Amino acid sequence: MSTLLGKSLFEVSGQGPAPNKDFFQFSVTKTEVIWRWWKISLRSDGRNTKPGELRESHNDYLDDSLLQSQVSVVFGPRILQYSQALCQGHYDYLERLPDPLLLHILTHLELEDVARLGHTSHRFRKLCRSEEFWEQAVRSHCGAVSAEVEALALELGWKSVFFTSKLQLQKQISRRRKRSQKLLCTDLERYDVDTMVERSEEPESRAADIEPGSESDPGPEQLCTDMQRCGVIAGQGRGVAQGDWSSDSGSSLK
Repeated sequence: MSTLLGKSLFEVSGQGPAPNKDFFQFSVTKTEVIWRWWKISLRSDGRNTKPGELRESHNDYLDDSLLQSQVSVVFGPRILQYSQALCQGHYDYLERLPDPLLLHILTHLELEDVARLGHTSHRFRKLCRSEEFWEQAVRSHCGAVSAEVEALALELGWKSVFFTSKLQLQKQISRRRKRSQKLLCTDLERYDVDTMVERSEEPESRAADIEPGSESDPGPEQLCTDMQRCGVIAGQGRGVAQGDWSSDSGSSLK
């Protein structure tokens, strides 16, 4: 467990209470206590004042009532008690565990205990409200989690998924399916329209690129033949027989 202890066991900094404007820093390491201060003053005689520093061993700090009173005035009695406990060798190992291990421990607690633990420190409050914790809670209670539930959790959050009943989850998943189907149909319709427009523009662009007299130019005789064929095909498409078309043309010639 001693490997969890870093070089710095605790550190805090801040401005002194009003009307004091000085800035202070208090830190506890494995071997000593460090107290630093910076004088903040608008007066000209205080501008050249250098920062102060006091270093004491743990035993000397426990016997120094003056320094302890300063720590209590600037940072409060709770910081004073915590620093005294550190100097006496009472370390909070649970607070120093890595996040993945703490999240694994939290999944074995009841929700009431998790809520109480979240009020003990800033770190535990952050962990108890994190998406990683609620994702582990959902997976541990539900076992296998489908891809649709994971997609819903990305939208609503794992905590909302945890407190939502199975029936409500099925309804929300069904709504997501309908929305995705509508979006897919809309995209397909847009794709078909765009494709038709592109294809309709292709002949015009190609015809504009043909130069008269070139090999691509069909010439007047070929154009007449193509027009006659188009007329026959168009007439057949309208339900007009080829014989009727020829008789009409013959009668008109007469």
